[in-house]
Amino acid sequence: MLRVHFTGDDLARIQLAPGADPLWEALLSLHRLRHPSGAVYFGDWRRSVAPRLGPSAQVLTALAPPTGYAVDFLTPADAGLSLAGGTEALLSTSRTRLLNDLEELARRHPDRAWPGWTRALADGDPSALMLVTDAVTGYFAAALDPVWPQVRREVARDIDWRSRQLDTAGWEAVLGTLHPSATWSYPVLQLAFPADHDIHLGGRGLTLQPSFFCWGAPTTLLDTELPPVVVYPVERSLDWLAPHRAPHRQAVAALLGKTRARVLEVVAVAPCTTSQLAERARVPIQTASHQATVLREAKLVHSRRRRNTVIHTVTALGMAVLQGETSGFPVPTSSGTTPRRSTS
Repeated sequence: MLRVHFTGDDLARIQLAPGADPLWEALLSLHRLRHPSGAVYFGDWRRSVAPRLGPSAQVLTALAPPTGYAVDFLTPADAGLSLAGGTEALLSTSRTRLLNDLEELARRHPDRAWPGWTRALADGDPSALMLVTDAVTGYFAAALDPVWPQVRREVARDIDWRSRQLDTAGWEAVLGTLHPSATWSYPVLQLAFPADHDIHLGGRGLTLQPSFFCWGAPTTLLDTELPPVVVYPVERSLDWLAPHRAPHRQAVAALLGKTRARVLEVVAVAPCTTSQLAERARVPIQTASHQATVLREAKLVHSRRRRNTVIHTVTALGMAVLQGETSGFPVPTSSGTTPRRSTS
C-alpha cells in the first residue's frame, strides 16, 4: 500500500502535471512490453514495436528490470514535456544520485549479472551516461514516436477531466477518485502499491502525473527525498484500439449486444468501480451495474467489494472473447463434441 501523508500546506501545493512526461512514458511502456497484462489495449502496439527494438531496449532493461525497483534517475523531476528536455535533465544527473540508485538496484536484485558499463555509470562517467540518454532517445523513436500524438491526447483528456473535477469539487474529490484503490481521509491518501511505502510531503506539495502506459497500480519514486510525485493510469478511452480489430469487435457486439460488449471492453481496458464503468461506457449507473452483473454471471467479469465500492476486472474468459483467442479453452470438433483434456 502506498500512503501519502499531507500537512495543512500540502493541499495548496498539489499540482496536476501539464501533460505527458516522455521519460515516465518510456519507462512504463518498457514495462508494458514485458508484461502480458493489458493485452486488449496494448497487444497490437507490442507486436508492432517488437521488430523495431534494438540495443537501446537492452540498455534500459538493465536499469529497469521487469519486476521490482527501477532506478529513480531515469525519470528526473525537471524533465519537462519534451524528450530533449528529459534527456538534458538525465545528462545532468549527479554522480551521487547515479551511485545511490545503482547500489539500490544491485541490492534489490542480488542475483542479476550487470553489464560492465554500469560500473562506469556509477562512477559518473559521462560516456556511460551518454549511453543511457542515447538509449532513451533510441527507444522512444522505436516504441513511442509512432503513437506519441495519441498518448498526448489521452493524457490531455485525463488532465482536462480532473481539472474540471477540481473546479467543481476540490482536491479531495480528485484524490479520492485518482484510482479505483484510492482512499482519501485527511491527512493520508492510500493507493494500491506492490509494497508498503510512505511519502511524508512535509509542505513540499505533490505532483499528480497521469500516464498512458501506467497499468494497474499507481507508481512513484523510491527515494522519498526527491520531489514527490504519484504517477497514475489515465482514464483510457477505447479510441486507441487498432482499426483492424473492428470486424471482431462488431462480432462481439452482435453476440453480446452493443452495450454489453462496450461494458466488457471498458472493464478489460482497466479495472474500475461501477460509477467509473458507467462514466467510461457512457451509460447510466443502473445500466452499468446490470450489465456487470450479467457479465459476472457469464464468468466474463470478476467483481470484488472493497469497502463501500465494487471493483470490476476482466477474467481470462472475458479476455479471450474480446481477443478472439481460444487457446487454453476446449473447442468443439466438427462432430459437435468437445475434446477431452488428456489426463496422462
